Amino acid sequence: MWAEEGGVSSDEDYSAGETEVPDSQIRDEDRDLKDKLLRKFGGHIGSLKLEFSKKKKKGKLPKEARQTLLEWWNVHYKWPYPTEGDKIALAESTGLDQKQINNWFINQRKRHWKPSENMQFAVMDNLSGPLFTDD
Repeated sequence: MWAEEGGVSSDEDYSAGETEVPDSQIRDEDRDLKDKLLRKFGGHIGSLKLEFSKKKKKGKLPKEARQTLLEWWNVHYKWPYPTEGDKIALAESTGLDQKQINNWFINQRKRHWKPSENMQFAVMDNLSGPLFTDD
């Protein structure tokens, strides 16, 4: 009788206002939220993907850039250490940044450059005294 007067029947929920939401409604809400976020931030997603892919990208430099660096290398083979000005010019002509230029030369020297014996002796002499003597 208490139930008939507006009280709580045994069939009603005692969860203090919490109601169970059907899974289909949750999926719809999730989809709506995703759509709203995509509309608001979608323009940024492409640029972020591009930025992250650049950071992760490893591999060969563009063919034209490698060719330009190799041309400089061949002209300066005896002493393949570009000046800061050379690096700036190479960066501008290749479209690479200076870090890429530096790394390319470091790798190229390690892999392909053998200083001449005279140069090795001159470097060793320079460590212990003057590079050139008058005697």
